[in-house]
Amino acid sequence: MSFPVRKFDAVIVGAGGSGLRASLQLAEAGYNVAVLSKVFPTRSHTVAAQGGVGAALGNMGEDSWHWHMYDTVKGSDWLGDQDAIEFMCREAPKSILELEHFGMPFDRNEDGTVYQRPFGGHMQNFGAGPAVQRSCCAADRTGHAMLHTLYQRNVRANANFFVEWMALDLIRDDSGQVVGVTAMEMESGDVFIFHAKAVLFATGGAGRVYASSTNAFINTGDGLGIVSRAGIPLEDMEFWQFHPTGVSGAGVLITEGVRGEGGYLLNKDGERFMERYAPNAKDLASRDVVARAMATEIKEGRGCGEGADHVLLKLDHLGEQLIDSKLPGIREIAKKFANVDPARDPIPVVPTCHYMMGGIPTNYRGEVVAPRGSDMEAVVPGLYAAGECACASVHGANRLGTNSLTDLLVFGKSAGNSTIEFLKENKSHKELPSDAGELTRARLNRLNNQTGGESVSEVGAALRDTMQRTCGVFRFPDLLESGVREIKEVEQRVARTEIKDKSKVFNTARVEALELDNLIEVAVASLVSAEARKESRGAHDRADFAERDDVNWLKHSLWFKEGSKLDYKAVHMEPLTVETIAPKVRTY
Repeated sequence: MSFPVRKFDAVIVGAGGSGLRASLQLAEAGYNVAVLSKVFPTRSHTVAAQGGVGAALGNMGEDSWHWHMYDTVKGSDWLGDQDAIEFMCREAPKSILELEHFGMPFDRNEDGTVYQRPFGGHMQNFGAGPAVQRSCCAADRTGHAMLHTLYQRNVRANANFFVEWMALDLIRDDSGQVVGVTAMEMESGDVFIFHAKAVLFATGGAGRVYASSTNAFINTGDGLGIVSRAGIPLEDMEFWQFHPTGVSGAGVLITEGVRGEGGYLLNKDGERFMERYAPNAKDLASRDVVARAMATEIKEGRGCGEGADHVLLKLDHLGEQLIDSKLPGIREIAKKFANVDPARDPIPVVPTCHYMMGGIPTNYRGEVVAPRGSDMEAVVPGLYAAGECACASVHGANRLGTNSLTDLLVFGKSAGNSTIEFLKENKSHKELPSDAGELTRARLNRLNNQTGGESVSEVGAALRDTMQRTCGVFRFPDLLESGVREIKEVEQRVARTEIKDKSKVFNTARVEALELDNLIEVAVASLVSAEARKESRGAHDRADFAERDDVNWLKHSLWFKEGSKLDYKAVHMEPLTVETIAPKVRTY
């Protein structure tokens, strides 16, 4: 018996910032669009973004998109694609004005313009400095304001939301064109085929592969698991960003906006140690630099607290008034999770997994690309991706703070526009293949029939432990090798997981088992890619290859699920309209 079918012009999987921005383009253009989300849209993980949206508006001093582009290329350690980076930085100011017109409650200056704060790695004069104020924010709840603003616009445009639905697998026809997805309604446990002319993934990050993460429990890399099972590779999965300031012991994010407003880091001797590691940018160096400096201080015995396992983030000198107006959420988080009032005492912080630079390979139009014959970037017809799950590669080996929300807006809209172009040329639905939904049926049958299998939570804990120990802030050759071996063993265990509760209605055990199927693809891709990259670049810092190697490694990695194979493709060094920013030593 086949699954029941529902038909739409387009299906968007994920209702965070990029999914809502894409669905808005489609719904306002009059298309019948379905948006699937595991949670209510305003609960998507974009809601947790604190610091702001990077855009060269120049409201607080001179700025230009050329400077923003240079900073982003430099931040990426030259692994970012310069055409995509130029596109993002050029479009960013327009995105802010659009959001403003949608009703986003940005903080304001006296003259009514949008307030902007400095952020790590954002400089004037092509990196020469000083720091530039580029981050447009709504206090320290920017993502919250953005998500509500975009959701309201989508309701106005009559987008169709399927809340508490989980996409399971991609459906492609014999030609390779994407014609829909299978998805499960969590409430009933029923599975449907969503038959569509185009599918767009906006499923966010996969930070739950690490034991310590700023990511929500829903961030299980569903889009990445789905496309890798459909034969599409994952790009640059070795590059994971560790945010310098997660609350010690809890992992909850403390925005870089704290340092943008004038906060700074201290070791146990009360020393502002960032002056030693980044004499110019200090606490506003790029995230990989600050995270490594913190890890080094802790490793060398200058950590704070009984276990000497964290450093301190000091902001009491900013004064209660500034903290309450610009960082109210941070004060709340510090009280709740660190048991300190930051207006009086410093916050204990430690680097924590935060962001995935890799993902589903796309171009700056949001089209998913994969090798076909000699073409390393052949467009997969009918498939699009945007936001953190996508790798357009604007972030390369390390993302600059505030560029994630810029990425969501710019590429969410771009992918939406590309989908519209595709729908204009493909006016009718293509036939579903005869085996549509068979992969999903096999996966569900295995879970329903498995006996004497392993516990999902135990296997998940083993996965997170392996990633945390072997693929962290610093990477060591022996740990990477053992990590690859261990994660392959965990992969075998994932195939044997069992759920005791076989019921259908709101079975969260089944949802968690299906999420683990996606997490394991991400973990294997990350470790295999990291072990193979014999250099240090951006967030990937190897003890045995301390230098960046542009001769051999200025290239993107591609991991294929079948055979866990790796391939590589060239970095786009040619921007769209300006000159190439040539690689040089990256210092702050």
